[in-house]
Amino acid sequence: MRRFVKKQLPLIENVSITDAGSEGKAVAKIDELVVFVQNAVPGDVADLQLVMKKKNFAEARAVKFHHYSEKRVVPICQHFGLCGGCKWQNMSYEWQLFYKQKQVTDNLTRIGKIELPTITPILPSAQTQYYRNKLEYTFSNKKWLTNLNENDEGIDMNALGFHIPQRFDKILDIEHCHLQAAPSNDIRNAIRDYAIERNLSFFDLKSQQGFLRTLIIRSSSNGELMVILTFFREEEESRIALLNFVKSHFPQVTSLMYVINSKGNDTIQDQEVICFYGAPFITEQMEELSFRIGPKSFYQTNSAQAYELYKIAREFADFKGHELVYDLYTGTGTIANFIANKVKKVVGIEYVPEAIEDAKVNSSLNNISNTVFYAGDMSKVLNDAFIAENGNPDCIITDPPRAGMSPDVVEKLLQLEASKIVYVSCNAATQARDLALMDSKYKVTKVQPVDMFPHTHHVENVVLLELK
Repeated sequence: MRRFVKKQLPLIENVSITDAGSEGKAVAKIDELVVFVQNAVPGDVADLQLVMKKKNFAEARAVKFHHYSEKRVVPICQHFGLCGGCKWQNMSYEWQLFYKQKQVTDNLTRIGKIELPTITPILPSAQTQYYRNKLEYTFSNKKWLTNLNENDEGIDMNALGFHIPQRFDKILDIEHCHLQAAPSNDIRNAIRDYAIERNLSFFDLKSQQGFLRTLIIRSSSNGELMVILTFFREEEESRIALLNFVKSHFPQVTSLMYVINSKGNDTIQDQEVICFYGAPFITEQMEELSFRIGPKSFYQTNSAQAYELYKIAREFADFKGHELVYDLYTGTGTIANFIANKVKKVVGIEYVPEAIEDAKVNSSLNNISNTVFYAGDMSKVLNDAFIAENGNPDCIITDPPRAGMSPDVVEKLLQLEASKIVYVSCNAATQARDLALMDSKYKVTKVQPVDMFPHTHHVENVVLLELK
């Protein structure tokens, strides 16, 4: 039998890292070859071990550093480099903002290729640690071993933490995460220790066996706290004992929920969530508004910065009070309800029916009567009959997922000819593509990047388009 031996890729010495790229990787250029580098910072000089090579680009990891960049800082997290999150934690926040601004500028100019105004400097996040209001952890009996000399013989292999990048079945056991404020870490560690002491089985993703599956912790700026435990199967006595442990040891928890999820994936969107103790929701405040957040509700994970983002969208629209507004991809209606008191009427559209129900509840909760919400596929809902029923909008706010808007939706926006479009995006590349498609009728007049996720490469961007 013929054996195929994988070709050893070369080690390239003394390479200067020149830029920051996608997915939190750094960028180097070797002759005409673009190399995306793990664990490096622009300004580093290092030896690079190629791990993958294509015709026009390659991927590598830095194996030896000859010079460390002045942009570097010491990461605050003990899990940095293993955990898949916060990949820019070894770069100063000032430079993180620089490269996020550059990312937006490069995408709009290189992909959009349209006339642009001066791009406003990125809005920093006031908090760079403990800014998230939601984290999800996974139970696993396949702990990632951090010591190369370790083996799994005689070691407790149970873990509660985050997935190792590109290893769906391996979980890094987390001791302290710097993303969510106290008592998030205490709750996670206490649940893990309780389960290990009582020999509760942690989930095995490959064999689809075990008792404990996932843990979600949600918090609000009001101090309310939701804990959702997912079990793969019902073990009533053990389940009740664990939930009572959380209830008695963490009186801060105002909503304690559980799910029995025996299907092949971890999502709970299609599962029944049962309230064990407290309210079935927590509440977030924004100006005079209250937003009810259930276990399945979408809410921006950086609450404080979400408020800044929505204020920018409202400021760009510059409402006078008479406007009919379409809020596309409205989610739970956060933006729609946030602007409702500034306009005549808001029409929200969202694909997820449960999110639309949340949007309606939030309008009712705040005594807002000038919003209406529709659930369905955007390209099918937004048709001529819909427009005839709801009216031609004066302004459109669109906040699509990372894939951006479909060509059908863009075509419909061009047909509607609203005087203003406020485009909120979490992916400047797909946003730039859509802006180019709308360039025949719309001019970009304002651009404001917003940092929602410090220590990551992700950046939000708000653009104002005005009818030519």
